[in-house]
Amino acid sequence: MFFVRTASERDLEKVSALLAETWHASYDSFYGADKVNELTAKWHSVDALRARLQRKNSEFVVADNGREIAGMAYAAMSDKLEKTVVLHQLYVLPRYQRHGIGRDMFAELESCFPDAERMRLEVEPQNLHALAFYRAHGFVEVARTANCGDDQSGIPALILEKLLH
Repeated sequence: MFFVRTASERDLEKVSALLAETWHASYDSFYGADKVNELTAKWHSVDALRARLQRKNSEFVVADNGREIAGMAYAAMSDKLEKTVVLHQLYVLPRYQRHGIGRDMFAELESCFPDAERMRLEVEPQNLHALAFYRAHGFVEVARTANCGDDQSGIPALILEKLLH
């Protein structure tokens, strides 16, 4: 059984490896392994994860069974949008998907931001499993972007939102 807990410095190597595995499983068919390697090196390095772990007004959780980490999620209050929390990452290892781990991490993050009125995220339009997950949890499309994650990624995304209250 996996328990959701706040991530710590000692988890970062495992989380980085988890992100590399889940990104290759999710995105190689869309972008190719080289692009996934490039983005993973930039966004999912231990240093990048450490910066997220240390950010104020954020929550970084993992699903842990005492032997391994099966999932991770990270959300932070928006610097640009008032009363909006941004779900930056929610990933579960492929072999543990559809076991409620994503749901449990998502529920934990929803409760961590009492002042937020909405949650927002970006999702790859071709990632039908992620879209189905988020829609099942009450998200609706509100916009689109040509640069998911940062201004230079060149990766299109749907922007989804959910009211929290």
